[in-house]
Amino acid sequence: MRTFDLSPLYRSTVGFDRLFSLLDQASGVDAGVPGYPPYNIERTGENAYRITMAVAGFGDSELSIESRENTLTVKGEKKPEDGKESEVLYRGIAGRSFERRFQLADHVEVKGASLENGLLHVDLVREIPEAMKPRTIAITSGKKTSQQIEAKAA
Repeated sequence: MRTFDLSPLYRSTVGFDRLFSLLDQASGVDAGVPGYPPYNIERTGENAYRITMAVAGFGDSELSIESRENTLTVKGEKKPEDGKESEVLYRGIAGRSFERRFQLADHVEVKGASLENGLLHVDLVREIPEAMKPRTIAITSGKKTSQQIEAKAA
């Protein structure tokens, strides 16, 4: 017994849907084919990242990228080739459809994607809003300076 059914908890909680979906994903539910297609995640700058996926045999029209609610979804659907009848003696290049999901941190946005030499590159940037950036607060001393008020003698 390696999986847990969390569906009874969905009915009695409000606002924890993302937490439960993360638990489902970590436990391997809805994982599909693990490890396909292979990918790398690299840091290209202080707030810049790149996901590189090996999608050999897929054209740009057969790939789709969608970013929704802190989830990046990359789908590949191989279209059947019309008019080409051939007998494959050995299949070493996987041509199966796939769907790979990545959980993005808050304020991470997709800046672009490119396909070159069978590698799909998805560029990500973390843009923190100005109101959430750390700021320095000036410290004043706690001593109050007393001001002497001059009064006229009557």
